[in-house]
Amino acid sequence: MNNESKPYYALIFTSTQNKNIEGYAEMAEKMETLAKQQKGFIGIESAREDVGITISYWETLEDIKNWKQQSEHVQAQLKGRQDWYSWYHVRICKVEREYEFNS
Repeated sequence: MNNESKPYYALIFTSTQNKNIEGYAEMAEKMETLAKQQKGFIGIESAREDVGITISYWETLEDIKNWKQQSEHVQAQLKGRQDWYSWYHVRICKVEREYEFNS
């Protein structure tokens, strides 16, 4: 990320999937591409094993609100609740500092 000039926000989406995930990978890729086009988008990281975790980074809380309300994203959220997820949890956090190690 390295957005050291000011704090930014992390939207953390943690989930477990149902057994039927037909079309999920394609939609996830489409949503990532769409998110990257949104105002205030900084970056994204994700991992999936038994529990999936996707963290997207945004400049402002308003940017996150706009992303949540983006029409194609609203449709993906509905599809997720109906078909793909057995559970999910969303957290929004303010990132005030960061550092990393890279060999």
